[in-house]
Amino acid sequence: MKAQDIMKKPVIKVKKQDNVRAVIEKFIEHGISGLPVVNERNEIVAYISDGDIMRYIGKYNDVIIDTFYFVNVIKGDQEEFDTRVKNILDMNVMEIGQKSVNKVSWDENIERIASILGKKHIKKLPVERNGVLVGIISRGDVIRHSFKALM
Repeated sequence: MKAQDIMKKPVIKVKKQDNVRAVIEKFIEHGISGLPVVNERNEIVAYISDGDIMRYIGKYNDVIIDTFYFVNVIKGDQEEFDTRVKNILDMNVMEIGQKSVNKVSWDENIERIASILGKKHIKKLPVERNGVLVGIISRGDVIRHSFKALM
């Protein structure tokens, strides 16, 4: 079985000129947690996930962890956090998204896809054909198709 046999299409994606607000709107609308980022030729240029956004929200230089692992916030409050979150919404996806993207070819074998998803600890893989985004495969897609004949 090949990627083309199990991939989902059309792919929900964002463009490299979009902001984080557009990403979060798609996350909410489609119940997903990650999106490929494409250029005007539909080539994959980045990938943005809820984890990428969370890491950016969590960047906080004013936290000290003492010897008992209690977190002591030196300065900062909810208002500062809210302001930081609002500012992130207007950031370009390319500022937060991962530019090194794990992806597979449309004719990649399902066993290799399972290996990449497992070893890299990622949830989804964009699928490309001739350098262009054509589909996406999740861990669930691989599991469903791998065991479908056995159930």
